[in-house]
Amino acid sequence: MFKKIMVPVDLRHVERIRHALDVAADLANHYGVEVCYVAVTSPEPSELGHTPSEVEQRLKAFGADMARLSGHKTTTHLIVSNDPAIDLDKKLLAAIDDAQADLVVMASHIPNVTDYIWASHGGTIAKRADASVMLVRG
Repeated sequence: MFKKIMVPVDLRHVERIRHALDVAADLANHYGVEVCYVAVTSPEPSELGHTPSEVEQRLKAFGADMARLSGHKTTTHLIVSNDPAIDLDKKLLAAIDDAQADLVVMASHIPNVTDYIWASHGGTIAKRADASVMLVRG
């Protein structure tokens, strides 16, 4: 049914998205497909690395760990953005096309009053992506 799954990840908050990671791994194993883990970073140093190449190495190690733990094939894709907070939705939508993903599995938050003012990333991706999008809470 699905050929490739894309999962946006924030390596600083892996435990918060654990349920979405588990769902993606289960679907990948069920359909025998690859998961592409995508992260967005800025060119400035952060707690994940001094350079984008250091962040990319951490993302690759994360993907390898997920493959080892879950048994599915993985790839990773790092996106460098000058302003990730502003560009995140646009960059993730482009990554869906780049990865040729037909399913996006991403963590979501519990809806609250701010959703009436600012759209959630998951909601924006679900509205605009050509791929199917599964938002996972919890």
